[in-house]
Amino acid sequence: MKISLNHKIQQQKPERNWRDQNASVRDTARKAFAGKEVLVMGLGRFGGGVDVAKFAASAGATVTVTDLAPADKLYDSIGQLEGVTNVQFHLGSHDPADFIQADIIVANPAVAFDNEYLTLAHRHNKIITSQIGIFFQLCPATIIGITGANGKSTTAALTAHLLEHARHETRNTRYGSVWLSGNIGNKPLLMTLEQIQPDGLVVLELSSFQLEQLAQIRKAPKVALLTNLTPNHLDRYGTFDEYCAAKENVFKYQNLSDRTPAVSIFNAEDEIGDEWFKKYKSDANRKCTLFSTRDISPKIRESFQLPGQANLENLAAAMAVTRYFSIDEDAIRTVLPAFRALPHRLELVAQKNKMAWYNDSKATTPQGAIVALEAFEQPKIIIAGGYDKKISFDELGKKIANEAKAVILLGQTAEKIAAAIRNISPMESRVRIHIVGSLRQAVEKANRLAMPGDVVLLSPACASYDMFDNYEQRGRTFARLVREIIS
Repeated sequence: MKISLNHKIQQQKPERNWRDQNASVRDTARKAFAGKEVLVMGLGRFGGGVDVAKFAASAGATVTVTDLAPADKLYDSIGQLEGVTNVQFHLGSHDPADFIQADIIVANPAVAFDNEYLTLAHRHNKIITSQIGIFFQLCPATIIGITGANGKSTTAALTAHLLEHARHETRNTRYGSVWLSGNIGNKPLLMTLEQIQPDGLVVLELSSFQLEQLAQIRKAPKVALLTNLTPNHLDRYGTFDEYCAAKENVFKYQNLSDRTPAVSIFNAEDEIGDEWFKKYKSDANRKCTLFSTRDISPKIRESFQLPGQANLENLAAAMAVTRYFSIDEDAIRTVLPAFRALPHRLELVAQKNKMAWYNDSKATTPQGAIVALEAFEQPKIIIAGGYDKKISFDELGKKIANEAKAVILLGQTAEKIAAAIRNISPMESRVRIHIVGSLRQAVEKANRLAMPGDVVLLSPACASYDMFDNYEQRGRTFARLVREIIS
């Protein structure tokens, strides 16, 4: 089976599914990979490349992992492959010979479609696929896909929590075990396939990059939900419209020929979500649903521990999914209090002298930081800045100017964010702007500025790649520095 990732180079009809419904996942994988040379392009820092390498090696392939990053930047991922036979590493650069020699190339979602090495592989008629593509073709269970600009990680985790715990609470037999995966540190996709049964539910957080990969094989989740859409990844897409087009694949390729309808869930309080609801609601064999915070009863709100309006939207989204699987409000109210904020998402990391320190490192867009600021009524000191994804900071500048007590900026975008704040009339803004050279200096400055009753909030509004490997490393570093400096 040949799967094209690069529609700009090679348009082709999707070929037959890898999955043989009469064979086990192991048997099907062996037929596809045994004896083949598999090139994993992009080991990555979130486990995707590790998962692919283990899966292909266990199916009998000889695996080469190639990544532009050197070994010392991929230490954790390399360590996870220690002891796995038939795996070798070509790190620090890509070798064109690897792409000509391989039988199958599995590309990381971050690899752009017009990448020169994938173009070379196409010219040599190589099989090009992706971790998410393989999973969708082999997974026997119902897949629930959660995507959006903000809130998708929390919504996915909350959906899985409600489905799993309410199932036990109510002895719901409509579905079996619940699996959660995505960019949230949960189980890898491919290496858990053999444990997933047809009656199970798989809740996936899906990025725009993954949805583009799925579009190449015309696949989408049976149940698809959009949290919201605001500009993101414009360094890759160029325009907001192109970014939205990538996200829309989650609905565009839902299977409408199954016996049961596809389920498409939209945010009534999001302009694009409401627009897409109107666009898709007339499709035959598609069930379209809107969710809204207005649907959350007071008793449910009382049971919910997470702060802010945005988290109420996440809850409303998760509840829209659970209704489809016959979970009632009594069960939700019973199991909801046990849910806690995910790491790096408005995560309380320290409290001292009536000052609270929150790690919101996952806020990699201006809108994400705006949401974080809106979550608290106390005086706020925000730490922001990082890698430049070419997104406007105008709205964030206005929000910081009007709502923050002080802002501490660092990274590539520090001056851009400062300029956006200064563009607000001096009469409208009383925020103090500080630019520092490191996260340690930011925490030290915040500690000097903070007073009892203040909230200190790391909510960068930017990706981390100018100073850190990923948002998780940034968040862990922040938490460590806070505990060290305020102790």
